[in-house]
Amino acid sequence: MSQEVLQQICLEYQLSALYAFGSRALEAVAFLESGASSLPLRESDLDIGVLPSRGRHLSVKEKVTLSAILEDLFGVDRVDLINLSEADPFLAANIIRGERLYALNEMASDEYDLYVLRRAGDLIPFENERLALILESAA
Repeated sequence: MSQEVLQQICLEYQLSALYAFGSRALEAVAFLESGASSLPLRESDLDIGVLPSRGRHLSVKEKVTLSAILEDLFGVDRVDLINLSEADPFLAANIIRGERLYALNEMASDEYDLYVLRRAGDLIPFENERLALILESAA
């Protein structure tokens, strides 16, 4: 039942994909598979990454409303919602390495995942240089 509700939410908000990542990602998968009424009670939030459909922009109001809807669905106090199209490459890579809970098109989502990983990989030398400069200036 919960999986169908999540699918309806994603269709309503025109999302191509939705991921759970972070410390509660596997709990979110188990919740959807089991049909439980909520995730186990814990103080940590649920981290969710969303990929809007091509050309779709989520307004601030829509992001807040979507977060509240997902909080109700998963039975958690707080959902941290990250829009993948607005995330930096390394955060996006971390998100897609989590658990994909929904995909409008599995093949397109797989291709997007590969794109994110390639982009992050291409930027690693620049990120390493940036970190070296930060450490150098702090010394």
